Amino acid sequence: MERRSLLRAAVLGGTSAALGGTLWRGAAYAAPAQPGTGPYGPLGSPDANGIRLPSGFTSRVIARSGQRVGTTSYTWHNAPDGGACYADGTGWIYVSNSEINPSGGASAVRFSSTGAITGAYRILSNTRQNCAGGKTPWNTWLSCEEVSLGYVYETDPWGTNAAVQRAAMGRFKHEAAAADPVRKVIYLTEDETNGRFYRFVPTTWGNLSSGRLQVMVAGSATSGSFTWADVPDPDGSPTATRSQVSGSKSFNGGEGCHYANDMVWFTTKGDNRVWQLNLLNNTYELAYDDSLVNGTAPLTGVDNITGASSGDLFVAEDGGNMEICVITPADVVASFLRIDGQSGSEITGPAFSPDGTRLYFSSQRGTSGSSSGGITYEVRGPFRA
Repeated sequence: MERRSLLRAAVLGGTSAALGGTLWRGAAYAAPAQPGTGPYGPLGSPDANGIRLPSGFTSRVIARSGQRVGTTSYTWHNAPDGGACYADGTGWIYVSNSEINPSGGASAVRFSSTGAITGAYRILSNTRQNCAGGKTPWNTWLSCEEVSLGYVYETDPWGTNAAVQRAAMGRFKHEAAAADPVRKVIYLTEDETNGRFYRFVPTTWGNLSSGRLQVMVAGSATSGSFTWADVPDPDGSPTATRSQVSGSKSFNGGEGCHYANDMVWFTTKGDNRVWQLNLLNNTYELAYDDSLVNGTAPLTGVDNITGASSGDLFVAEDGGNMEICVITPADVVASFLRIDGQSGSEITGPAFSPDGTRLYFSSQRGTSGSSSGGITYEVRGPFRA
């Protein structure tokens, strides 16, 4: 689905304003509109889990850090972060990272066709601060270390095959990964104030053991054309990967990354932006910029990002007011859900079940504000097809 840039958007939120097509080109601020609520309507009162949801949606707790998952004997990890879902026969699996250092890693929860929890287990151990990552087309989970000279680990959501360190994908402060099956590359974000946006070009698609790490080269503007250049030393030593290629574009705190239909979106937390790359014509632009909406949009603290079959983007907040916000193909920004009473936490790991009817995510530190207080949720309801 083709998505117009939010530079020509109508932005809707709790105290919103409509933005005319010329606003983003330097025109005067448009007159305030009536408060908007987006495609799912207004948020209701907090439910039993403290989550405000639109009408027709319900939530349940899937797992809590330090406690057994459902009726299984498996204890859920601390600081749950990035996640993804995988079809498993008539059921599915939700994978979740653990952003602690040391002993981060990742775990998985298995569901039956009815959504009942049937198992939980570890898929990655003895790694450091596993923050985000990404799903591959061959159904593995790329778990990324958010530490200096961090690695990407390729893991098995079923827990059958041992995790494999993928050193060829570069050593830097990894955040998220997004697979592009058309160009046969993996896009990678870097969580540094002067981080870069990368892609990994495997020698053989489906095998991440070797290939070329490339970095995006572009000007300093917020829109324009871009190219890719090889990073000479992907191991990042002695020179950091972000400093090896002259003209590579700097991004302020790369976070979530999502690919769909010849487009890739990624977030930068340092300036609260969502970037959009058109891979058909090699151009980039802003899909969302909090500074340009003068605080009228609900989305603040951009972090993990995922997409629905409708073309909607769902962006989790790191801080803000603990919301997951939706950006529609019509360029409307609105709150989808809000968690009350957990201001010391952040929302992580949004991912849809294979049939698109359930959204999984975590509050990384829950009500306690501690990594041991993480809560993983499921929201079910009439998501747009």
